Amino acid sequence: MNIWKELGCPGWSGWLGAAGVLLAGAGLARSQYERRHFSVEETRLVSPKLRQERTLVFLSDLHDNTFGEGNRELLGAIRRVEPDAVLIGGDTMVVKPGKADLQVTKELIGGLARLGCPIYYANGNHEQRMRKERSTYGALYRQFQKLLQDFGVHHLEDQTAYLGEDIAVSGLEIDRRFYRDFFPDQMEPGYIRRRLGKADPERFQVLLAHSPLFLDAYAGWGADLSLAGHFHGGTIRLPFLGGVMTPQYQFFLPYCAGTFTKDGKTMIVSRGLGTHSINIRFCNKPQVVVLRLLPET
Repeated sequence: MNIWKELGCPGWSGWLGAAGVLLAGAGLARSQYERRHFSVEETRLVSPKLRQERTLVFLSDLHDNTFGEGNRELLGAIRRVEPDAVLIGGDTMVVKPGKADLQVTKELIGGLARLGCPIYYANGNHEQRMRKERSTYGALYRQFQKLLQDFGVHHLEDQTAYLGEDIAVSGLEIDRRFYRDFFPDQMEPGYIRRRLGKADPERFQVLLAHSPLFLDAYAGWGADLSLAGHFHGGTIRLPFLGGVMTPQYQFFLPYCAGTFTKDGKTMIVSRGLGTHSINIRFCNKPQVVVLRLLPET
């Protein structure tokens, strides 16, 4: 006689099923918590090209997420850092059929403009989608360009702007073939130079390049610091393995988040601030990147 069955208790399969439901519920609750709570994380870089100390904030992949009404929590955290400049690596909005507007982007940019420091903005794949698919998204990209212009943002579409006399900030437009799912193209030699010209050899060269897949190309071009995002930290992060899956359906790629070096050049990959389509984060809190740039002593 199975006494547990006689007492109306579930068997092992029932207990396992219940445990699975509880674990799934706990995971979803944790994911929801992480999506609403960001972390501010600092990286220090030293270069002989820098003439004075600077503090930069790098934001990427907000995807219409909000931290408090009008993103007041996010803006407050940035204000407390007292940045000398804010750099945005693209995808502040979600652009897909049935969902594309600029309200969150407008609130963010407006709040950042009130800080009084320069803002540099390079496109991600969602801004490119607005621009390329005008039959679907109409005049939205022109509205986006005007929004940035009205707030005095340096919108870097294959362009370079300067921060003081010692820092060059370039924004690279990455062709859509490099964002292809599963098997994106490799970035051929000379691609960045055709887009941007030569890297500045005298200034500390910052490159805003949305995809982190191409560190070799960025370093080979001459970027002292490349700033990327796009992979949302890998959606779920596992100990020792890192990010599980990118938005391009690649698995366990090393460049999902963190700091990487190549031939003395550095790439920092943000975990981003939002999600879209796959609205999950686990062991992968949204991230504000603070960069302390220091002259060599």
